[in-house]
Amino acid sequence: MLTVIGESLVDVLSGGMSAPAAYVGGSPLNVAVGLARLDHPVTFVGRYGKDEYGAMIHEHLRANSVLEVLAPDDHPTSTARGVLDPAGAATYEFDLVWDLSGFPEAGSAVLDEARLVHTGSIATMVEPGAGTVLEAVMRSRPHATISFDPNIRPSFVSDHAEAVAKVEQFVQLSDVVRASDSDLEWLYPSRSVEDTAAAWLRMGPAMVVATYGSRGPWGITAAGPTQVAAPIVDVVDTVGAGDSFMAALLSALADRDLLGAEHRDKLRGLTLDQFTEVLDYAARAAAVTVSRAGANPPGRREISQQHSAAS
Repeated sequence: MLTVIGESLVDVLSGGMSAPAAYVGGSPLNVAVGLARLDHPVTFVGRYGKDEYGAMIHEHLRANSVLEVLAPDDHPTSTARGVLDPAGAATYEFDLVWDLSGFPEAGSAVLDEARLVHTGSIATMVEPGAGTVLEAVMRSRPHATISFDPNIRPSFVSDHAEAVAKVEQFVQLSDVVRASDSDLEWLYPSRSVEDTAAAWLRMGPAMVVATYGSRGPWGITAAGPTQVAAPIVDVVDTVGAGDSFMAALLSALADRDLLGAEHRDKLRGLTLDQFTEVLDYAARAAAVTVSRAGANPPGRREISQQHSAAS
């Protein structure tokens, strides 16, 4: 079982001449759905309210065969109102509640049985939920692979140094880390993305990946750095592209039997050729997502079709 812990919300996106459209989202939720569409059993630990948007989230998870741990609570479902620029990138304003009361007590079996625990984004920055997430990661690390995507939202950060410290705490506990170039530049404006990724690798992960949008991903392991080109596609919007990339990256590792704490040495021993194959697969998944509206991760057949179209 793969477990994802983090926020769920509804993106209300507007741009151009069309009316605003609502999509289920939240970076961790998108990763959970992405993994499920790639045929992995997934449990999602997140919250939403007893309202129309909450019902949308529940139905989206159910339709994608993602299991849930927590029941709806009495707070409103979180929303992110986004405006798309001409390139398809969104700027968001959030109305968010992040509290995991009752977890991990209610989900202890989920944590104990997980071979992977993934988290990131707002879930690791905003209290009181962030403290609960950290406890869950620490509890799971002795038996599970830990993956992390900071997916920084500056509007939630009041103290830059504190944000860096929180991110580094999760990096030190993680085996697989993915961050966008803009995340790394915001966190460490005085050094290059590649230098930051290398510094994070020295903190303990088996791999650190930086994604550069249309330039494609760059990553580093103990074997060294590698980079792949992003497939050329017509971009509708970039919402959820990084989450699709993360889900496909983790799926590729699962397919190679590299998840679980007992495989940490094997994961660290990944060759550059193997690492490049993993990054290429994840990049193709992201390319499918940006070719359509909203956070809509692909299944295996769609990734294969994208590869065939590019060949």
